[in-house]
Amino acid sequence: MFDTMTMTKIVGGVCGTLLFFLFGAWAAQSLYGFGEEPKGEERTFAYAIAVEAGDAAATETTEAEAEPVYTEVAATADAGAGEKVFGKCKSCHSIEGKDMTGPHMNGVVGRARASVAGYTYSEGMASVQTPWTGDELYAFLKAPKQYVPGTKMGFAGIASPQDRANLIAYLATTK
Repeated sequence: MFDTMTMTKIVGGVCGTLLFFLFGAWAAQSLYGFGEEPKGEERTFAYAIAVEAGDAAATETTEAEAEPVYTEVAATADAGAGEKVFGKCKSCHSIEGKDMTGPHMNGVVGRARASVAGYTYSEGMASVQTPWTGDELYAFLKAPKQYVPGTKMGFAGIASPQDRANLIAYLATTK
């Protein structure tokens, strides 16, 4: 079926490919320092990142203090910009009154939690009794899984305070 020349080409191609990957691994190891550390020597890196020593709780407190409260950010909220931010939500939520992976968002601002008829909420979300005020949505949208442990919402959150306020302003218009 194969003559000697064809078989030689196939074997040569396989050997050449393996040699290519071997040299690639060797180059990566020399550039990035992968592999075993030399015994008795300290590992050195190509660059260092300076980190201030401090208490983790103090760092979290500083970050929380730097975050503006909802009422401050809401004063400059733009519903038009919030409609663009809602693009992140469209894969799971609708503003057309129909439930998708998540419940519809029509009238969510001011609505009681876990109150959309026919939608099955997670235990974490159903256990929270406070309504969806602007303040509640603002905190929830920053990190949903941290704010409501046990929620089945897999969204990581919106870091920008202004984007969250804009989104809330837009959702307030969807009655």
